[in-house]
Amino acid sequence: MESDAITPETDLPTSFPTTDEATPTAETIPDLPPEIITPAESAPKVAFADLKLIRPLFDAIEHAGYKFATPVQGAVIPHAMGGRDVIGQAQTGTGKTAAFLIPFLNRWRPHTMKGPIGLIMCPTRELAVQVANEAVKLAPSSRFRTVPVYGGARMGRQLELLAKGCDLVVGTPGRIIDHLRRGSLSLENVRYAVLDEADRMLDIGFRPDIERILRRCPEQRQTLLMSATVPDTIKRLVHRYMKNPIHLNMSPSVLTVDKIQQTYFTVDEDKKFDLLQKVVAREQPRQCLIFVERKRWADRLYRNLKHVVPGVAVIHGDLPQSQREKITAAFRANKVKYLIATDVMSRGIDVEGISHVINYDLPNDIENYVHRIGRTGRIGRDGVAISFVTPEQGGQLTDIEMTINKLIDRATIEGFESHTRRERPDDRVRVLSVDGNATEENASEAPPAPEKKAVYGKGGRRYSSRL
Repeated sequence: MESDAITPETDLPTSFPTTDEATPTAETIPDLPPEIITPAESAPKVAFADLKLIRPLFDAIEHAGYKFATPVQGAVIPHAMGGRDVIGQAQTGTGKTAAFLIPFLNRWRPHTMKGPIGLIMCPTRELAVQVANEAVKLAPSSRFRTVPVYGGARMGRQLELLAKGCDLVVGTPGRIIDHLRRGSLSLENVRYAVLDEADRMLDIGFRPDIERILRRCPEQRQTLLMSATVPDTIKRLVHRYMKNPIHLNMSPSVLTVDKIQQTYFTVDEDKKFDLLQKVVAREQPRQCLIFVERKRWADRLYRNLKHVVPGVAVIHGDLPQSQREKITAAFRANKVKYLIATDVMSRGIDVEGISHVINYDLPNDIENYVHRIGRTGRIGRDGVAISFVTPEQGGQLTDIEMTINKLIDRATIEGFESHTRRERPDDRVRVLSVDGNATEENASEAPPAPEKKAVYGKGGRRYSSRL
């Protein structure tokens, strides 16, 4: 650990890589640099005292209660402190925020420039607020200024803070573009740019805004990209806007956190709420996040559940930003015990007290299952994930299991098994007796058909018929 105190400097380091302006053709998917694969479970333990941080930053980290770096932090921070562009691939809940903040804070020095020298883009307002709060908590000096910018909040307050000057801007791409158009934000002094949850930003259509913003940043900058997955769209961004990056893959060898206990219930749609009451009474969660697919379904579930258990709230994109912030703050403070949410909460919201995640509705996007249950079991803690599966969703459950490479255990509560199959007209079969008389029998009572054997070991799809 370096003991030198922060001294004023007007010239920031210029050893940042330059941007590669070459643009691949639409048909060409550029290759990423070779991965350095270090599964989180096998990464060595690194103490912050061993990372050669400046004394004020190390004191702030100690004051925050951090002693050892998570595997993601231990892998990303040394390379980023050396000035390299970094692609950090890891699951949510692994400490990525501090992984990209600490190298910037360690390099920061007091300066006289008005505009920000650091820029962080996030997919959601909630994540932008979380990252900004973490930057304030870890700031090496009271002179370090962070400004969060995002939609749904008063523009006047953001204009006022930006006019005073700042060191770091954290925001959603759409609101950053708004400020650039107004002239209230200049990126000409940015030397450190971060794309947090990059795959999520591209999923919700921010790619054009991201590219406009990066083109407004100086070529002499360092760029970090943090993402749970690296699809082709990410590869194109890397090729266009990063220079000689190192690709660090800290994804665990098993996609979901091992300590999360995953189970599912098979239940009819009209019995879900009754089952939820039984599950909550049986599990007695410390804090619980309940996911539904639609906003109006979330409101309906909230209206029903608030009469059954105390401490219920609902959050989704249609609520005013001020109300969403109050609900999120109350959830972090454990004033809200049961939070009903759409997938707006499925990434980036770091609430350590969540003991249970309930998928009241299975996600349509299979990857969202991983991000949902990642809200519990944060940074290695134990957690419970429970999913409600209707009889028609057997194939969807199988897809999830194939994605996470794990069979999910079935749980039961008496009286809430899915319905038995109704007898339909085509379930009746005609059976010809020895004397030539034809009679009707139920298909389930008819003699069993000869067992079909797999040809060359290729049978039907696994698990999909068990519901």
